[in-house]
Order: sequence, then structure tokens, then C-alpha cells
Amino acid sequence: MAKRQKKNGIKKVGIISKHNIASSADYLRKLVEEIKKFDKDILLDEYSAKTLGEKTSYDKAALLRRCDLVIVLGGDGTLLKAARAAGRSKQAMVAGVNMGHLGFLTGFTPQRFFSSLPRIFAGNFHKDERFLLRVTMYRDGKKRYTTLALNEAVINQGGFARLIKMMVEINQRQLAHYKADGLIIATPTGSTGHALSANGPIIHPRIEGFVLVPLCPARLGVRPIVIPNDRQVVIKLETQWRAEKKPIVLTIDGQITINLKRGDSLRIRTSSRKFTMIRMAGHNYYRMLRQKLGWGE
Repeated sequence: MAKRQKKNGIKKVGIISKHNIASSADYLRKLVEEIKKFDKDILLDEYSAKTLGEKTSYDKAALLRRCDLVIVLGGDGTLLKAARAAGRSKQAMVAGVNMGHLGFLTGFTPQRFFSSLPRIFAGNFHKDERFLLRVTMYRDGKKRYTTLALNEAVINQGGFARLIKMMVEINQRQLAHYKADGLIIATPTGSTGHALSANGPIIHPRIEGFVLVPLCPARLGVRPIVIPNDRQVVIKLETQWRAEKKPIVLTIDGQITINLKRGDSLRIRTSSRKFTMIRMAGHNYYRMLRQKLGWGE
């Protein structure tokens, strides 16, 4: 999954910024000035352009499609939004600069990214490909919503603590009738997030599979299960809302919510689209786990 990049094919650089990038305007301005020294074309998103007083801006999908490298300035949330904009055609590589808090996905600190620019533009980095989930919701037999997820899809009922009944099939074969507070379907990328908090396993990014993690199941024997990437999961909701303002919801990457009702079904599979991040030599996944999670300390 991690591939060494040997040739310098970076000509166009895009910048996607967190919504409050104005608070880091000096860093953004210096970054643009530094990139220009390498004679690269620079395309900006809405927030970056507004902060720099530029009139021309592009949406995330256009930046990922038109650029060779896209720099994401923000936390993991900003990067997750960028990932869901991935299109079918050639996609840019992404460098995540952590201007948030934990920064699991954004692999560069602001200062380290500056010092890494010469090596990046010389092609001295590794490509780290992450797969995405395609999550599609059907109601009354018709497709009502579809989106991508880099981390996870979660079914739950928010703060309303009652069991949700779901029937889960894998490639048209019944797995189980779950009675639980909810269900998480997470990629290896998302296995260190919500799924881990629910006692799911940490899955190395090179493992080609995704995990189903029940939330507080009624039966203690119900456990997380890792599914190969070439399988399709179908989840049929068998529980109706129990409170007017407490609907059962599908949440994507902690950012998008869709209300569900009895009879709705979700189809979840691996997308053909990829999200490619760059890492510098010396990046170590296990060290990152120790540092970010205090794992094994």
C-alpha cells in the first residue's frame, strides 16, 4: 500500500483549508510563498482564497481532480471531507498538515511540512493508499442516498438508549440479527476511531478488509468481525423510531447524518475509488499508535 514515489510529477498544487483558516493566515501566506519558489501552479479552495483575498476558488472535488498534490490544512475532520470528494478519474495525492488536535490522518506538523517541501517536490516520499467505503441507503426499494466514507458508517439512536434490531447479510448470506445500541462499519483507517472506543480491533492499513462492531449488544457473545474487501454487507433496519425527536440515524465519518426508519436497508461495499496520502521516509505506523494512543505505554 505504501509505495515509493520516484519521479517528480507535481506541477499543480491545491490547498484545502479548515473553515477557520483565517486564524492561521500567516502560515497559509508563507506556505503559498514557499510553494511559488518551486515554480508550481497553486489552486485554492473557498476558505484559502477568501483568507488570501483571491477571487478564484475551487471546490474539493475540482482540486482533487485537477491537481497533482493537494495540501489539507486542518484536523482529521478537514481531511475526511476531502476524502469523500474523491472522484472516479485520476486523483491528486494528499498531504495532511495537522492544525487540529489529535491528527491521526494528518501526518505532518506545520513546521515539518515546510522542511519537507524540497523532498516532496523532488519526489522523495511514499504513497499511502487508503480505500473508501461506498454506503448506499434504500427505502421502499429505491436508492435514496449514497456517499463515500474513509473512516466509518455508524447506525445508532443518539442519546436515546434503547436497542436497535438489525438483520445483517454478507453477500446475501445471513450473518446475524443484531440487537444492540448500534453498529459501526469501519475501514482500517477508521479502526482507531469510534470503532476502537467500542472495543473493536486495530486493523493495520494494509489489511484488505473492514470491521463490523456492535455497540453494547444485548448478547455478550456478539463480537466484532472483520470482513474481506470483496464482500458486500447489507443491513436491514427492523426497529421503528421510539421518540419524535430521537430518530435512528446513519452517521458517515462523524460528519453526515441521515435519518432511518423501519424497512430501510444499507448496502456497504468497498469503493473502486482510492484516497492517496503521502508520507515521508521514516514514518512508522506502530510509533504513531504509541504516540497518539499512548498504546503499550
